[in-house]
Amino acid sequence: MKKLIITALLVVSFTTFAQGKKGHKGDREKLTTEQKVDLQVKKMTSELALNETQVKEIRTLIEKEVAKRDEKKREDRKAASKEKKAEMKEEQARISAEMKTILTTEQYSKWEKMKEERKEKMKEKMQERKEKKQN
Repeated sequence: MKKLIITALLVVSFTTFAQGKKGHKGDREKLTTEQKVDLQVKKMTSELALNETQVKEIRTLIEKEVAKRDEKKREDRKAASKEKKAEMKEEQARISAEMKTILTTEQYSKWEKMKEERKEKMKEKMQERKEKKQN
């Protein structure tokens, strides 16, 4: 009987240990700056049918933006939310203006639609997190 209990206990503990801790971000892994850029460029290339010149220009733009974003995260994690939102809106407007010069009209409107879809997904995820915290 003791052996059975000990065996069951070991099985449960090994199973629990094998699953590991995932934290609040789940099973997402941390991507390097280069991986983030590659992922964004590949997605935009496939969805917007970009030509070689556009790919190069967008890669350069995204590299700069990802680097800036990463640097800002390191610098001011505790910046005032209103100021941060205003800066982000200005930055988004600037990026949109640059994208408009790079992309065709059709590509730009499709890119805007993709951006709105991402925004909606983020809102849904935020709502899910709030609901999980409340329960």
